[in-house]
Amino acid sequence: MKTFILMAVLTIMISSCTNKDEMELKKIICETQNQVHPLLIRASNAYWNGTITGNPEEFAKYSEANIETSKIYSNKVVFNKLKEIRESDKVKDPILKRQLDILYNNYLSNQADTALLEEIIKKSTMLEQKYAEFRAKFRGIEISDNEVERVLQTSVDNRELEEVWKAHKEIGPFVAYDVIEVVKLRNMLARSLGYDNYHTMSLELSGQNPEDISALFDELDSLTRDEFKRLKDEMNSLFSKKYSVPVEKLMPWHFQGRFFQESPKLYSVDLDKYYKGQNLEELTASFYSGIGLDVSDIMRSSDLYEKPGKNQHAYCIDIDASGDVRVLANIADNESWMGTMLHEFGHGVYALGHDDPINPYFLRNAAHAFTTEAVAMIFGRLSRNPEWMLQNLGLSVDEKNLIEDDCYNSLKLQQLVFSRWVQVVYRFEKEMYSNPDQDLNSLWWNLVEKYQMLNKPFNRDMPDWATKIHIALYPCYYHNYQLGELLASQMHYYIVDNITKSGDYRNESYTGNKEVGKWMHENVFKAGMRYEWNEMIERSTGEKLTAKYFAKQFVD
Repeated sequence: MKTFILMAVLTIMISSCTNKDEMELKKIICETQNQVHPLLIRASNAYWNGTITGNPEEFAKYSEANIETSKIYSNKVVFNKLKEIRESDKVKDPILKRQLDILYNNYLSNQADTALLEEIIKKSTMLEQKYAEFRAKFRGIEISDNEVERVLQTSVDNRELEEVWKAHKEIGPFVAYDVIEVVKLRNMLARSLGYDNYHTMSLELSGQNPEDISALFDELDSLTRDEFKRLKDEMNSLFSKKYSVPVEKLMPWHFQGRFFQESPKLYSVDLDKYYKGQNLEELTASFYSGIGLDVSDIMRSSDLYEKPGKNQHAYCIDIDASGDVRVLANIADNESWMGTMLHEFGHGVYALGHDDPINPYFLRNAAHAFTTEAVAMIFGRLSRNPEWMLQNLGLSVDEKNLIEDDCYNSLKLQQLVFSRWVQVVYRFEKEMYSNPDQDLNSLWWNLVEKYQMLNKPFNRDMPDWATKIHIALYPCYYHNYQLGELLASQMHYYIVDNITKSGDYRNESYTGNKEVGKWMHENVFKAGMRYEWNEMIERSTGEKLTAKYFAKQFVD
């Protein structure tokens, strides 16, 4: 009897202690949310306004809000309490436990010197403005990135191609020194928190093992190398004739893009002509509505066309984690921008889904950065899908059949070209953060030559690596695009096998099938961050993330 009473008392004591931990955690969550949420809204609005106008005052507001947010997360008393609760392992509620992990990482990444954090934010914001303002100067005239791409894709004048490519690369020396400064500051931050460098810290705090990611990229290299080389040889032969240049003298500007991250026009089908004169806004809204995902509110809040001072890229932003989602774009009536619109609004519908009030505030996000990329990618691929074009652009069946093979080959080429480009960016960042004082210009071109199989221009010693905005401003993120492609293929095979049941892995376009949108909303979007990314993937597709479906779709 005494033993029973003693056990009961101990049980009550343990339960009381556990409840105390959970109650303390709930209090911290509530207080942090009340402080952080208004700053998120302020920062998001300032970033939005700054990128659509180029107004330096908005970038300053964005910087100030981020600094205030970092101060909240740098609170050592709260961090130590979270650490104590986490190490006690007495929080049993899975939703609370998930919030604890996320909050802990948010606080951990800010447990550095406040002055250092502020300096990183200020310098990053200054770089953001530099990239937004830069315009290539080509033959005495400032031109946009869209115009640079147009010349690279359409000109057959070797001198003109070289000049416009080099004009765009002038942003490199304009920002390179500042980028290296920020890289070193980020490394200082990482080392102060016990990590060897910022790259390692970024992956680990996002729930990724750096060795696993590198192994995955080695596997991808092995899977894609031979097929890419075959396609690259085909490109070399065609472009040698087109530009009247020997194969060994083909240069990066002959491959129809600033970075060779997108596929050149290798096949006879001209996808752009199908989008000429089309209303990309209406096509986007109609498609998403057809699969049961309403984007009308996003469309109304977005800024979609070029204007002076505006950021020339594209992105989707969740302003308030409560349903105010917007897209910035610079639409032109071509296939690339159709793909971009489908891509960015894919981010948008994911954001609307995870912003469901059923999710606690700190779980209103994608399971991981690459899972929202996967959703954006599975839809972004459709701009090259002949079945999608038949159902959404009004192509005839005969025309669809005529272009079907070229469309698939074009998409395959895009996937392999992009895969090799990501190899460059991932490995460059990994090495740059390992040693930012090394010869980064040589490192960059060594990787470009190895993975993209491009020739380095003779005697070129310029910071071309700094021309890619992601390396400067969205560090240690780019590999997630490739992980997103893997998941996009995995979801595609699941949809074809279990929802549309069409058996058409090559051409399935999901058009008009509301069950596709329903499955995504219920199993991917709405889950938010309730589960770690691989658990969410396994719950929704039946398997953890694997590269086999990407290989089945684009390599085998």
